[in-house]
Amino acid sequence: MTVFVVSLFLPYTIHFEVNKPERRPRRPDPPSRLPSRTDHASLFALGLGNPTPLATPAIQTEHEEFFLSNKSSSFASNVLKTQNLAGLLAAPTPSESHTPLWGQGLFIQPKSRAKSPPPVSVLRYTKQYESSARGRSSSISDSRQESHERALRTADWSVQQADQGNGGLRNAVGAATRSGLLKETTWVGTLGMPTDALEDARKFDIDDKLENEYDCLAVFATDSDFDGHYSHYCKTILWPVFHYQIPDNPKNKAYEDHSWIYYVRINQAFADRIIKSWKRGDIIWIHDYHLLLVPAMVRKKLPEAQVGFFLHVAFPSSEVFRCLAVRRELLEGILGANLIGFQTQEYCNHFLQTCNRILCAEATPDGVQLEDRFVNVAEFPCGVNLDTLNERRHDPAVGEWIQRMRTKYKDKQLVVARDKLDHIRGVRQKLLAYELFLNKNPHLKEKVVMIQVATSTTEQAELDATVSEIVTRINSLHSTLAHQPLVFLKQDIEYSQYLAMITVADAMMITSLREGMGLTSQEFVYCQDGKCSDKQHGVLILSEFTGISSLFKGNDLSVNPWDYRQCANAIHTAIEMGSEERERRWSKLMGIVEHNTAEHWLTSFLDRLSSVWNEHSRRDTLSIPRLSVNELGVKYKVAKSRLFMLDYEGTLAAYGSPTSIVFTSPQRTLDVLNDLIFDERNIVYVMSGRKPEELDRLFRRVPKLGLIAENGCFVKHFEADAWTDFTDAGKTMAWKESILQTLEYYKDRIEGSWIEERHCSLILHYNEAKDMQTAARLAGDCTTHINDTCQNQGVHAVITDKEMAVESMEFTKGTAAIRIFVGVKEKNQARDLASPEFLMVAGNARDDEVIYRWANQLGKDGIVRDVTTVSVSSRNTEAMATLTQGVTGVLSALQRLANLS
Repeated sequence: MTVFVVSLFLPYTIHFEVNKPERRPRRPDPPSRLPSRTDHASLFALGLGNPTPLATPAIQTEHEEFFLSNKSSSFASNVLKTQNLAGLLAAPTPSESHTPLWGQGLFIQPKSRAKSPPPVSVLRYTKQYESSARGRSSSISDSRQESHERALRTADWSVQQADQGNGGLRNAVGAATRSGLLKETTWVGTLGMPTDALEDARKFDIDDKLENEYDCLAVFATDSDFDGHYSHYCKTILWPVFHYQIPDNPKNKAYEDHSWIYYVRINQAFADRIIKSWKRGDIIWIHDYHLLLVPAMVRKKLPEAQVGFFLHVAFPSSEVFRCLAVRRELLEGILGANLIGFQTQEYCNHFLQTCNRILCAEATPDGVQLEDRFVNVAEFPCGVNLDTLNERRHDPAVGEWIQRMRTKYKDKQLVVARDKLDHIRGVRQKLLAYELFLNKNPHLKEKVVMIQVATSTTEQAELDATVSEIVTRINSLHSTLAHQPLVFLKQDIEYSQYLAMITVADAMMITSLREGMGLTSQEFVYCQDGKCSDKQHGVLILSEFTGISSLFKGNDLSVNPWDYRQCANAIHTAIEMGSEERERRWSKLMGIVEHNTAEHWLTSFLDRLSSVWNEHSRRDTLSIPRLSVNELGVKYKVAKSRLFMLDYEGTLAAYGSPTSIVFTSPQRTLDVLNDLIFDERNIVYVMSGRKPEELDRLFRRVPKLGLIAENGCFVKHFEADAWTDFTDAGKTMAWKESILQTLEYYKDRIEGSWIEERHCSLILHYNEAKDMQTAARLAGDCTTHINDTCQNQGVHAVITDKEMAVESMEFTKGTAAIRIFVGVKEKNQARDLASPEFLMVAGNARDDEVIYRWANQLGKDGIVRDVTTVSVSSRNTEAMATLTQGVTGVLSALQRLANLS
C-alpha cells in the first residue's frame, strides 16, 4: 500500500551546475550634474508626500550586518551532496517556510517563459503598457535568457532539497517515515521551477531519477499554466479570500475566468499523474488550496479510491466564500474526497455551512450527505516534529548564534517575530501597537528590543512604504546612540538564526489577521524549555484569529490585532510577568504542543481516512446485497414474536403531491398490512412525516396498526386508539412562532413557494418555484440562518427534495423506535411471551438511516436474533439489504411473508 502525498511542490528540486561568467569591470560613473532621485531622504517617491527624515542609519545597518554575517555561505549550506539520498527528506526545514517567488529560489534553474496575464490593477496595467511600448531592454533580456537556456542544455544537474513548499507537511512525513509509521510514500508535485526551457529528454531523465531514487512523481506543466495557476489565481484570488481579504482589484469577471482556466489545467495535470500511478489499495492524500479540484477529478476516474483532503489554511465563512464566481465548482471539487480535514472546528463549521448554503446539501456535525455518498469532515490540528526540532536546535551553529545574541542583547528584554510582509500577517498592526507601548512606557524603551523578521514574497509596495515609515518613526523617536528599540529585517534569516532567536526571546508576538494554524508559535513554546539557554518560559502573545489560539485555551496572551491598546498592554504584561506565572502558562502550552505533534496529526488523519473509507465501502449500495426473500422467509417462520417498522412515503406507497394530500392509501398496501396483522405473532408499525390525523384517515381500514407520525414526535401504539405526544406543546409553539417569521420572509422572495405547518415542524415547499436556481440559493440561506440562530432551541433545518423542513432534534424516528421496542418487550414479558426474535425495518429516506443503525446494533448485540434492514433507495445506506423494485418489491416481499403465516 502506497500513500500518495499530493502537494503543489515536491520536497526536492533541480539545481543546474552552470558556472557563472565573471563580471566585467564596471565603468566609472560620470560625475552627476543634477541630484539623483535616489538621493532623496524620503522613503516615498517624490511627489507622494512630505519627506520623512532618516533615523540613525548607522545603527540600523549595524543590526542588519549582525544577522547577515556568514550569510554568503547560506547557498552552499542549502545545496546538499547528491550522494546523501536518504538524508534529503530527513533534513528539517522551518514548519512555516516563507516560500520565495516561483522560479526565484536559491538554485540555478531555467527562467520562466510565461507571459503573465494582465495585472490586477488598472494603474499597474497602464505602467506595463507604457513600459512595453518603449521596448528598450526586451531584446537584451531575450538574448540573456537564450544564453542562459543554452548553458542549461549541456549542464550537469543534481537533485536538491527544495526551499519551497509546505515545511510542516514535509517534516511530518519525514518523521513518520523514519519512525516506521509510513512504509511506502510517494510524493506528487511540481519541481517549483519553470520547465519550458528543458528538452523532453532532460525532463524524462529528471522524472525517472525522482521516481526511482526519491519516490517522487513530478508533474510537468507549461510555464504559462503554472504562472496563471499559482501567481495569479491562487495568490491573487484564493489566498486573499480564504483569509477574509476579498480582492477588489480583479473587478471584472474576465480576469478571474482568465486565471481560472490555468487553475483547472494544473489540477487536471495532478489528477492525471495520480490516476496513471494508482493501484488498488493505495491512499491519495491531497493538500491545500492549490489543488481543490483534484479530489473530484480523481473520484471521477477512480470511484473506489481512498481520497483524503486537508486544508492547511483557514476556511472562510459562507458570506466570504460565496463571493467567488466558481464557488460551486470548488466545493464540488473538495467533496470528491472521503475525508476532509481542517485545522480547527471553526473551519469545519464554516465549510459545512457553506455546503449547506451554496450546494443545498444536507450538513451534519460529521460531514456532508450527498446524493450518492457521505463525505466526512473533521478537525486535525497540525503540529511540529519535536524530535527533529530538538535535534536541529542542538546544532553547533544554533549554539553559536545563541551566544552571539545573548552578548549583543545582554540585559535586554527581547520580543521577537517572523512573518511574511503581507496584509494578512498583521505586521503593520504589530508595529503600531509596539509604538504605542513605547509611548506609554518610556521607562521601558531602553530595556526592550523587538526583532521583526519580515519576508516579502509578493509585490506590496504600499504596505512596504507604510511599514517602513512606522519603523523609521519608531527608531527616530526612541533610539539612542547605544540602543535601538526596533530591529526590522526585511529579509528571511537562516534557520539556525531563527532557532536561536526564538530560544533567547522573552516573548513572541504573532498578530495575524487570519491564519490556518500557526506552527511558529509551537516552535517558540518548545524552544523555551531552558535546555539550550538560560532564557526560559517565554510569553506568547497570540492573535485570536489564528487557528492555534483555540487550541491553546487561553494560556497565551490572546489579543485582537486591530485593538492596538490591547496589544500594547499585552507587550507590557509579557515583559512584567513574574516567573511563576510564566512557568504556569508555559507548562500548559508545552503539554498541548507535545500532544499535538506532526506525527500525531499525520497518523490520526490517515487512520480516520481508512476508517471512513471502510465505512463508506460498506454502505455503498453496489456492495450491499439484494434482499433474499427466501432467506427472510426462513427467519420469519421460526420466530415466535415479530416486529415490523415500515416507512410509508416511498416505501409502502409512492410519493404524492405535497400540495394535494391524498387521504387514501393504495388498496394493495392496506391488504398487505391487514394480512400481516392477522398473524398474532406480528406487530406492525408504519412511520411517516405526516400529521397524526392524516395517518388516521390513511389507515382507518387497518385496525390495530401502530403508527409513528411527524418523524417520531407522535406514536400510536399497536392495538391502541389514542396518540402519545412526546413533545412540549409550549416549547414547540415558542420556536415555531419565531421561525415562522423567517420562513415568511423567504417565502415572499421565492415565487411559487408555500409553507406547510405541522404540529411539530414547519416545511417550506418550493417545488413549484418559478426560478429554481434562486429558490435553491434562498433555501440554503434560510437553512444556514435558522441553524445558526436557533440551535439553542433544539431545532434544525434540513433541505430535502425541493423543500426545507424545520424540525425538532430531540425526537426522531430512532427515539420513537427505541420506545416502541422497550414497550413491546415489557408487554411480551407481562404475557409470558418471548421478546421479538424477528425485526424488519424498511425505508427509503435519509431519516431512516438512524433506525437502520439502531436495528443493526440490536442484531450485533444479540438482543434480537434475526434483524433485517432494507433500503429501497439507490443512495448509500447502512441497511443490510436493498430492493431495486421500489414500492412493488417491498409489498411483494411482505405479502410472501404474510402467506407463510
